[in-house]
Amino acid sequence: MEMAQVPLLFSRVPMFPFFDLAHYVVSVTALKEQRGAVEVSIRSPVASWFSAMLCCFGGSVLSSLMLGEPPVAFLAKTTNILLASSVWYLVFYCPQDKFCQCFAFLPLRLLVAGMKEVTRTWKIVAGVAHADSYFEDAWLVMIAVGWARGAGSNLISNFEQLVRGVWKPETNELLKMSYSVKVTLIGAVLFTLQHSQYLPIARHNLMFLYTIFLVVSKVTMMLTRSTASPFVPIEAMLGHMFFGLLKQPSKVKGEGASSSSCSSVCDQSSREQPCDGVKKRQAKKTE
Repeated sequence: MEMAQVPLLFSRVPMFPFFDLAHYVVSVTALKEQRGAVEVSIRSPVASWFSAMLCCFGGSVLSSLMLGEPPVAFLAKTTNILLASSVWYLVFYCPQDKFCQCFAFLPLRLLVAGMKEVTRTWKIVAGVAHADSYFEDAWLVMIAVGWARGAGSNLISNFEQLVRGVWKPETNELLKMSYSVKVTLIGAVLFTLQHSQYLPIARHNLMFLYTIFLVVSKVTMMLTRSTASPFVPIEAMLGHMFFGLLKQPSKVKGEGASSSSCSSVCDQSSREQPCDGVKKRQAKKTE
């Protein structure tokens, strides 16, 4: 087998069942680590199960809503639902938490996390192609649907929290994007350009290179225990270059605060002057 055929063979690897299983394990395990998730599984197993399904199939739900398709279409994949439900049951209800303890082993965690990133590439590619079948050569639609398909569980995290009785609007991914959401958006742009033939690279080669980047960056972040995005320096530079004017209101606010403090001092001094005058009059009367 030639090395040039490796990307092509890699692009034909089926995601079911092993890669999908890794995606379900990582998603449900991350759900269990959230505050209050275990209590919800004890108090309401139905809510816990539905929340887990949103974490596993959030991309399908969001992309279906964007294209006017039934959001419950993912339930038609009975085999995937059964597999994800089995993972949910083992993660939350396995005796003595043996299932989670097995995946706490670092090499196994790295393997499963890397396999999940592989599924991200496949979802982005599928989302871009699916959007193109509805809106041909509509760049923004293809990017949006590819982004939603690859990072849907993160983008609908507020709705998933509502299922568990939690409301935290400050955790909205659009307000503060996580690394996975950012890298998925970049992938959606790249695959949209490639699909529209504006990026001179074969799709299987782009899938191979993009997946390698995802896996290497994810494993590196896990080994170094870093939560910072590798794009922070680039974001800071671009933000200062294009949106530097956004920092001016803070200065204006500071000037307003200083002016208000000055006015308060002036008011205080103006109040003190009449008091001094009254004291002088009282002194004259006593004399």
